[in-house]
Amino acid sequence: MMRKKPKSIPVNQFGDEYNSGISIEKIALDNLPHFEGDEQSERHDRHTFHLLETGTITIEIDFQTYEIKSSSVIYMHPNQVHRIRTFDNVTVSTWAINNENLNPDYLKLLEDIVPTKPLVLDNETFSLISEAVSLCLKFAERNNDKLYHAILKDSCNALVALVASQYLEYAKSTDKLSRFDTITKDFRELLERRYTTFKRPTAYAQALNISTPYLNECVKTTTGHSVSYHIQQRIILEAKRLLYHSNKSVKEIATELGYDDYPYFSRLFTKVAGMTALAFRNKNFD
Repeated sequence: MMRKKPKSIPVNQFGDEYNSGISIEKIALDNLPHFEGDEQSERHDRHTFHLLETGTITIEIDFQTYEIKSSSVIYMHPNQVHRIRTFDNVTVSTWAINNENLNPDYLKLLEDIVPTKPLVLDNETFSLISEAVSLCLKFAERNNDKLYHAILKDSCNALVALVASQYLEYAKSTDKLSRFDTITKDFRELLERRYTTFKRPTAYAQALNISTPYLNECVKTTTGHSVSYHIQQRIILEAKRLLYHSNKSVKEIATELGYDDYPYFSRLFTKVAGMTALAFRNKNFD
């Protein structure tokens, strides 16, 4: 039986009683052996952080499946599409914050580390973050305080910093980046913003004020893949998201991703994904 798809990928608008752009909650759930269909697939309207305190969750994020066990934390960017597949005896604390309220330095850092994987925390770090969450939850209840929004914003940003610092443990320190690393990071940031309009390495090189061969050398040395490879992978990831999570036609998706030449887009998808766009969609029907 074919899944009924929404026209566009759903965006979960977080409950936000005081219109603060920030939310935090702790929830406990018993179990859910399996979701039927994929109506739970969604993006969030803000940056989300999940501290798994007890239990196990299986979650799919952009076609990668992760089994997360306590005590772990995971960050999800608003662009990422995800769905929970199973969970068992879960207690999870979740906080979410939009771009306007997120510390600009933290926002830049989070853009750099996407996509992330779940991180297992040592006991000391888990206890620290858990205690900070508990304090932030108490702050969230004090909505009559004169500086309520400032307190909530600052405490939530502190939680973001605690989690981001854990991800930095697994990445190079930005002050130790080589010239190649720095250019590759700048390219990836630009790619995320412009992949629907910049389709050729030359466009990225010009925007970064370097030559195309030098950009290719930097990116290939740092990642093992060419600039063209990264451009194509980013475009096809978005195409897969739309094919899987919406009922837009392949032609509509091609147009949304900046391709007026539909046959060219179809050939590109087949080349990168190893199957046609329709075959990819049909593969994921029940």
